[in-house]
Amino acid sequence: RKALKNCTYGDVNAKNYIKEYIRDIIINRYDINEANINRLIPFHSSAHLSTQDQFEIMLYHYKREHQQKALEQLIKDYSLADPKEADHGIRYIITKEDIKRIYEDIHPIRLNFSDKIAIVTQRIYQKYKGYGVIDEIRDMQIDGISGGVSGIPPAFRESMKGIDMPRVKELPYNYDAIWLFFKGKTIHLSFLSFGSERELIRICKNIYRYNKPGQLSESNGYKINEMKDGSRIVVARPPFSESWVFFVRKFDSVQKCELSELIIDSGKERPIELIKWLIRGSRITAITGSQGTGKTTLLMAIISYINPAYTLRIQEMAFELNLRKVYPYRNIVTFRETATISGQEGLDLQKKTDGTVNILGEVATAPIASLMIQMAQVASLFTLFTHHAKTAEHLINSLRNNLLQTKVFSNEKVAEQQVADVVNFDIHLEKDVDGHRYIERITEIIPVDFKKSYPKAYQEEKDEGKRMTHFMDTMTEFFERMTDRQTFETRDLIRFESGRYVWVNEMSGKSKQAIKQYISINERIDFDRFVGQVHS
Repeated sequence: RKALKNCTYGDVNAKNYIKEYIRDIIINRYDINEANINRLIPFHSSAHLSTQDQFEIMLYHYKREHQQKALEQLIKDYSLADPKEADHGIRYIITKEDIKRIYEDIHPIRLNFSDKIAIVTQRIYQKYKGYGVIDEIRDMQIDGISGGVSGIPPAFRESMKGIDMPRVKELPYNYDAIWLFFKGKTIHLSFLSFGSERELIRICKNIYRYNKPGQLSESNGYKINEMKDGSRIVVARPPFSESWVFFVRKFDSVQKCELSELIIDSGKERPIELIKWLIRGSRITAITGSQGTGKTTLLMAIISYINPAYTLRIQEMAFELNLRKVYPYRNIVTFRETATISGQEGLDLQKKTDGTVNILGEVATAPIASLMIQMAQVASLFTLFTHHAKTAEHLINSLRNNLLQTKVFSNEKVAEQQVADVVNFDIHLEKDVDGHRYIERITEIIPVDFKKSYPKAYQEEKDEGKRMTHFMDTMTEFFERMTDRQTFETRDLIRFESGRYVWVNEMSGKSKQAIKQYISINERIDFDRFVGQVHS
């Protein structure tokens, strides 16, 4: 009973236990043997195998050697992640023809009775307690998988009844939609289908249930949760969304990555070493970029540069980083939002947990942004966070607007100045059309010094006319500072240009001095050598 309950939560051990139970039943109770197993799946005749049969046999074949990297290896071996010309333009898509071609290329795949039983058992399990045709795919080392996100939703299908259009019958339904997120690319698995709306709904209703997050209903039309293996789950249903959809985002494929594995282009030693010094020097750093550019992956990797003596306190919407798995010997505590505890309450609690470094999985709401700015000022040595801003200016403006929304500040310029004083650097990630991820730029945010005194020449001028002129100069300076003058400037230190990382500007003296405060005397020599490279 316990395994039946846990296997739907992403517990691989429980899943394997149930599969062994099913295996015993079909062999001992139903007398499935070498002579009659082909009646279940026609292993003996490739011509009679469905596309799903062929794919599952190939995946099993690869899994025998590559375990959880089986799908990755299959995609690499046959270049399935390359864009191809398909209906409606160039797309990332794996078709039925691709699967048939690959199966014929690999064939014959030698399967003994035990192998055939394993494949049959998996088919029964995924229809019974698993996640249908994506059950084994979900267990692979991938970035994620989603379902129900394309095709004709039920409401549209109902509205098309009575329309005599042959092409309508050929259009895919929402339950035909399975999309794989792999190495930054979203690939349509058009050769797979859930088969029915009922099956898609069954999966959506089961996949989010770990730790009892509450009921998905018409009045509560979405749920954000995680599975037992740390995968993030987002599920939505009508009427909130146009059809039943789910999104699984996995993070096990990016654990323990070194920066040298993530940053691979020419000149990569420059951004890698700069990031190292920013973290060693306790600089408050934002990692920005759109979805799928690798922000979480990079954040997990750069934590290795944080002084091991520092305690880490993490705040997330859902558990994604799972840093204890990657750094089990560090002092790390992660909090997340729940139905009864807001993100702001979680951040308030962090102040009382002896945290040295604060890490925010994503600054996505105004209260979190507001509290992040406050905590970065007083409650921790430094802070790391991710954000979806497109430029450093947008990052500052977005955080400024968050402060105004939460009424922490009422003056726009004062709020902007506070943000510019807090956030020191922005590491911006991008992804090109081929799915290649890279650091577009590393930008320093330099606040403008407003402590400089206003001009007071009018006080010493005796001529009435000249005194008025000087006084007007003082007033002009005042109004410029209070209105259109920038409270900060941005300076790109490293940029990605023509496939190569290049130095473009030198770090400010203020940042150099701040970094040196937190590194040892020996490290200062290496740091000075590094920053001197900008001239070479």
